[in-house]
Amino acid sequence: MDLNRKELDIKLIALDMDGTLLNEHHEVTDENRQAIKETEKKGIKVVLSTGRSLKTARDYVLSLELSSYLVTVNGGEIWGPDGELIEVNPVDTEHIQWMYELSRKHRTGFWATSSEDVWRNDMPEDLFSQKWLKFGFHIEEDEIRESVLKELKDKGLFEISNSSLKNIEVNALGINKAKGLQKVSELLGISMENVMAVGDSLNDIAMITEAGLGIAMGNAQEIVKEAADDITASNRESGVAQSIRKWVL
Repeated sequence: MDLNRKELDIKLIALDMDGTLLNEHHEVTDENRQAIKETEKKGIKVVLSTGRSLKTARDYVLSLELSSYLVTVNGGEIWGPDGELIEVNPVDTEHIQWMYELSRKHRTGFWATSSEDVWRNDMPEDLFSQKWLKFGFHIEEDEIRESVLKELKDKGLFEISNSSLKNIEVNALGINKAKGLQKVSELLGISMENVMAVGDSLNDIAMITEAGLGIAMGNAQEIVKEAADDITASNRESGVAQSIRKWVL
């Protein structure tokens, strides 16, 4: 895609966290931090759009002093500038139960995110005591991962993505980061054309393709790079800062 920087009117930058904003030590580099600060000074909003829950994303938001919205759990929740919950998109508990049984059948690692907590390789006794937002499988063996993926797809009930090549992430059908950003854009009175989205995994593809400018990290999965308008450096090399300086600052 031929993009002219002058024709772009970026008013919002949406950043994935793991593999994108955060380096291999799960830290925000000084370069990324500085670029975000300069962006916000220009009046352009920066939103974290992540597969993480609020519990595991909040500290980063506070340390970056972000003034805007937050999209968590791949669009499962949208949070406002004052920390208020704006939207929740849960997964039916029956579907969570079915996926939990699927993980046991194939003996996979798993995690499940509720509005209260993140459960890893363990589940509460009463699944119906929680409001569920996402289920994730961690599967080292390609063959087993393909089998699980096929069973999930055959159901036709889920939004299926990943945040690494070894996992599968499952949200309610139609719920993804792009949907979350559409809601944020509406609230800010802008269009998706005014959004620059940066990511590295399958759970970033929807926002990368629907944003006015979609950027894949240098360390992104190949399918993500193919979907993007531009490719920046890796998360180890502050690719987020490089993309912001190239297209916005």
